Amino acid sequence: MRIISGHNRGRRLVSPRDGRVRPTSDRAREALFNIVGPRITGAFFLDLFTGSGAVGLEAASRGAAFVLMADIATGLAAENIARCRGEERCRLVRCDLSRSLAPVVAASPARGFDLVFLDPPYESGHHGPVLAALAASPILAPEALVVAEARSKKGKNMPEQVGGLVLFQTRRYGENAFWFYRQQGHETVNRKA
Repeated sequence: MRIISGHNRGRRLVSPRDGRVRPTSDRAREALFNIVGPRITGAFFLDLFTGSGAVGLEAASRGAAFVLMADIATGLAAENIARCRGEERCRLVRCDLSRSLAPVVAASPARGFDLVFLDPPYESGHHGPVLAALAASPILAPEALVVAEARSKKGKNMPEQVGGLVLFQTRRYGENAFWFYRQQGHETVNRKA
């Protein structure tokens, strides 16, 4: 695993030592950041179920102003933040996201997040509940983009709408796919399967 672009380009990250953490592949991560493009510069970025921290650190490397990473186990992400010297822009919160977003809400900036990435364990069933908690929380900026990663085949279970979050695009990359949500009133009609 490595940082693909930005000021930390090429920096190697510590990989998971066991099968409990499944990092987003370099290819999928590159595709994700190509899609969000210039929105990342100066953005406040939230990485839920951060695992290794690779996605949040990629955001910081590409110019995000602030990155909050959250997961139940934070050791690997902390190691990678130190490796990338990301302590100034990255903050790590240890919490069980399957139970509550409260620790994330408490650590969130008042202006809210512009971009949110969530990648729970594929078979956990956490996608819908965490999307619902996000939709009901005060931490999304008005034009926030929320991206959920899941297996392509499981995508039929991804909701079209959760609270005020509306699915507007899907992108598939091999066995994985990204589902893009915006708050109601900001959705566009650009769907790809």
